[in-house]
Amino acid sequence: MSSALAQAPEALPNPPTFKPKNNPGFILHGALKTSYEELPVPDVGPDEVLVEIKKTLKRVLVVTARPPLTSRVVYNTGKMGLVSCCGAMCLGHESSGLIIRLGANVAAKAVAADKASDALANGKADKATAQSVVGKRALRLGDKVTLEPGVTCRMCHDCRGGQYQICEHMAFAAYPPFDGTLQRYYKLPADLVYPLPESVDLVYGAMMEPLSVAVHAVANVGGLRTGQNVLIMGAGPVGLLAMGVAKGLGAGRIIGVDINQDRLNFAKSYAATDTYIPVKQEANESRPEYSLRAAADLLLTCGIPARGPGSIDLVIDATGAEVCIQMGLNAVRPGGVHVQTGFGPPDVQVPMFRIITNEITLKGGWRYGNGDYPLAIDLVARGLVNLEPLLTHTFKFEDALEAFEVTKAGKDKDGNFVIKCVIDGPE
Repeated sequence: MSSALAQAPEALPNPPTFKPKNNPGFILHGALKTSYEELPVPDVGPDEVLVEIKKTLKRVLVVTARPPLTSRVVYNTGKMGLVSCCGAMCLGHESSGLIIRLGANVAAKAVAADKASDALANGKADKATAQSVVGKRALRLGDKVTLEPGVTCRMCHDCRGGQYQICEHMAFAAYPPFDGTLQRYYKLPADLVYPLPESVDLVYGAMMEPLSVAVHAVANVGGLRTGQNVLIMGAGPVGLLAMGVAKGLGAGRIIGVDINQDRLNFAKSYAATDTYIPVKQEANESRPEYSLRAAADLLLTCGIPARGPGSIDLVIDATGAEVCIQMGLNAVRPGGVHVQTGFGPPDVQVPMFRIITNEITLKGGWRYGNGDYPLAIDLVARGLVNLEPLLTHTFKFEDALEAFEVTKAGKDKDGNFVIKCVIDGPE
């Protein structure tokens, strides 16, 4: 939410007047019905910035369960959870770009930071060094940034309490009815764009959104500590990123579970120390009985004790499948933590007796919150998380439909495995 007024009467946006190019957007009209249309160019408020979108990602669906609620789900079904796409809506939410206009207050902060840097340098240091000390978060024209695409009310109990990700008034990109980022221009409050280090390319800047989901689940909600063992259910994009985060944070063992051997082979080459394909369910075996047996088989196969040193401290479920949730809760050690980040059926059966008697902590992990984006950027900038192997395909803006179709299929026309597709911004 922008400030209602500029901080000073003379404050102006930078540049004061803006002559935009055209603003084409990739528009969804209903399930699998898309077009390109011209969208109005947003005008920035005092605390906002205008970003020219350069990269937007699409990720492949997870085969183990119903996928998370994102723009690709709206494309496939015309719905997102309990919300339906009831009108034309621009898709896209995982993006990066260049700042091309600063709101009045943002521009004033940049000027103030420059003056402070000049005073600090005072002939003793170069301006770039001084700027790294003063006003590091001051945004400037031309900055390459990654976008946190959800604007909250900033005034409710949840926002003011630090959990803005659960704000009931969230306006999230490509979540009906709000337009997404697959257009040339997109505006956000200045504190929801994060400058990228020189070492991080824009294409990986766009991947900070899903990486922040993994950071939130593993580090923020899950509280993973160095040396702990983590079980990750699902080797789709979020599961793989969770494995990467766990590795970057110094996890002991990282066990990836999926029903697709190709995914597990990739997971093992990427970040997992161990992989496991669940045993088959028997004909007359109930789901709770099966998940208990599968969890025991997982521990036995991987040589993991059920409790004590070497057991599983943290489970991240990135599938949403009921049987995977049950399996994870049966595999985690007594006193361990289970974080649910994958979406599935709205109501699932869980082993409540075990949760209670073993004091297992069951938590929800929803999108990302305070500190997740900066940690995601830092992990990539320091080389602790490698995003390059996850980027498999690139498309021009005019080929966005093909990108959605490829992610829907999970393989390209040549049969190549798809994880992440990047769509370039309009030329």
